[in-house]
Amino acid sequence: MLLPTTCILLICFFLSPPSKASYSFNLSLPHQHPDPDAVAHEVQRRVNASVSRRQMLSIDVKDQSQCLVGNPIDDCWRCEDWSNNRQKLADCGIGFGMDAMGGKGGLIYIVTDSSDSNPADPTPGTLRHAVIQTEPLWIIFSADMTIKLKCELIVNSFKTIDGRGYSVHVTGGGCITLQYVSNIIIHNIHVHHCKPAGNTNVASSPTHVGWRGESDGDGISLFSAHKIWIDHCSLSFCADGLIDAIMGSTGITISNNYFAHHDEVMLLGHNDKYLPDSGMQVTIAFNHFGVALVQRMPRCRRGYIHVVNNDFTRWEMYAIGGSANPTINSQGNRYTAPQDTNAKEVTKRVDTNEGDWSDWNWRTEGDIMVNGAFFVPSGAGMSAQYAKASSIEPKSVTLIEQITANAGVFGDPREESSRVTSPDDGTTTDGGSTGSGSGGSNGHGNGNDDDYFGLIFGNGARPSPDTIFLSISIIFILYFTTSHGGALLSLPLLLTLL
Repeated sequence: MLLPTTCILLICFFLSPPSKASYSFNLSLPHQHPDPDAVAHEVQRRVNASVSRRQMLSIDVKDQSQCLVGNPIDDCWRCEDWSNNRQKLADCGIGFGMDAMGGKGGLIYIVTDSSDSNPADPTPGTLRHAVIQTEPLWIIFSADMTIKLKCELIVNSFKTIDGRGYSVHVTGGGCITLQYVSNIIIHNIHVHHCKPAGNTNVASSPTHVGWRGESDGDGISLFSAHKIWIDHCSLSFCADGLIDAIMGSTGITISNNYFAHHDEVMLLGHNDKYLPDSGMQVTIAFNHFGVALVQRMPRCRRGYIHVVNNDFTRWEMYAIGGSANPTINSQGNRYTAPQDTNAKEVTKRVDTNEGDWSDWNWRTEGDIMVNGAFFVPSGAGMSAQYAKASSIEPKSVTLIEQITANAGVFGDPREESSRVTSPDDGTTTDGGSTGSGSGGSNGHGNGNDDDYFGLIFGNGARPSPDTIFLSISIIFILYFTTSHGGALLSLPLLLTLL
């Protein structure tokens, strides 16, 4: 009786036309959202609700209007005395990383020691000792401090690094690594002058110390990580990327950050052939892409990237790049092009002929183009795939300066927020881009590769003849194995074998 049922399910799955029901099977990672357009729709709804609330209150309650700026993240926690309820921040996330709980419900851990003398056996009271603990922790700081790392800071799951109230700088070797972990919030810290480091033993938990090869020098590196939220940080001057997310990372929100003085700003996706990154889903919201940036804001390989209500203050090459058919949903951003007449285009399809990218889903809605900037859309455009995302006009774009006014670490003047001191020679730098990296990751570490599925079901398109033939072949194999006493394969196992 099980064989006919299995056959029917396989036939329906492979041969049914694309629809919302079949689209939910388009999963390459176990943690991705089955309907990314619904997530994009909800982000825009919350932004517009905050904007409307601000507009109403500005008439009657002027003191509250100074708090309610139309940014739904900040409006969620800044209007109260956050120092008495720091963990409310965990309830204020939006987008694909909104489920990142960080250390919510855990104890408060106060970092009192800025040293990093022994990465293999961290001193209690240091940031490294805090982040490797196994239990949920909400990590705060006792004073202003600059933490010069000897090598990668390997963060364990269920941690919040909360720099509010003080000026906290993380710099030096490797910087922040999120590998095979989940539920991380990084909030209100400076990350800068990160450089390659490693070839040493590093603790990743209280009971595990392992050898780490040389890192790339990313500011924040995500490797097969999920439920990650990076908010209100200022990032600049790193050897490789400021934020890189690769190898099956998904469920990510990057919001309210200030990026400056860098070449390859943000990489999303390991390489064009790494299929699990088709399940990468990232929300990039309310950030300010500031002075002396060159490219990759972001550069996407595969995945679904929602770019909403960001302020792009020029670039030298391009703002948003991609390859291997990522979905780019750009809503309510301001793109200010450089003076260079050859660099006005916002978008770049990297190493791809137009005939190969013409059906990629790259869409612009409600974006403001300044100084000759232009976005080249492609693919589905206003088709049903974007119906939910486009059902609410991104009216908040008219308040882009207000929404992004506090991007980066709180208290930094905008014109000086990228002036940071090098940990090596004590000089203050405020100009020029730095460090063109390879854009990849060496992937050191000893995590397993079972955190994601290797199965890719495509983008809701009708099955190819090869796929139909494969499904029929599987049915015949099932028939003959069961007819001769073989063990019948279950449907979940069949899907993993495909």
